[in-house]
Amino acid sequence: MNTNDYTIRLERAEDYREVENLVRESFWNVYRPGCSEHYVIHVLRDDPAFIKELDLVMEQDGRLIGQNMFMKTIIEADDGRTIPVLTMGPIGITPELKRKGYGKALLDYSLEKAEGLGYGAVLFEGDIGFYGKCGFTYAREFGLRYHDLPEGADDSFFLCKELIPGYLDGVTGVYQTPQGYYVEDSDVEAFDKGFPPKQKLKLPGQIF
Repeated sequence: MNTNDYTIRLERAEDYREVENLVRESFWNVYRPGCSEHYVIHVLRDDPAFIKELDLVMEQDGRLIGQNMFMKTIIEADDGRTIPVLTMGPIGITPELKRKGYGKALLDYSLEKAEGLGYGAVLFEGDIGFYGKCGFTYAREFGLRYHDLPEGADDSFFLCKELIPGYLDGVTGVYQTPQGYYVEDSDVEAFDKGFPPKQKLKLPGQIF
């Protein structure tokens, strides 16, 4: 990967369909047969928690090859406080460029921009094998719990990164996923009919 062969900029309205198709291609059959992430981003753009200043795309030779976005959410602290934090994603890179460094470059840029805007921490669901390279660790190490997860259940997917050092000092509590991420399968199916047909496959490693 040549750091001069791409640009990262804010998403524009005329990018929406291309970004949705990019997300669809990136996530298709990864976590489930088919995917819902392209519909999720379509819905989240109109959510009050959506952060337009952190709605980013990666462009190469006039085409979009990656995207990332952030949402505002909270930690319900055990001491009664409400702690503002961010969550992230979907973040995607076009399939033929995965594992070439573009995803890390986009993520590092995104986190630096979020830090520059004064946000204190990012929590989300992901693979520590990748996101650990960008400074994420297990959220449990901060004393944070994932909503609705039974005690003792595997929480290795639940990751956190402080953007402001010490922002989560003295904070324990429960992270809340923004409601906008929860979409109905029937709505996903209806939305997906507007895209070229793709085969849904049940594959090893899928979690849904």
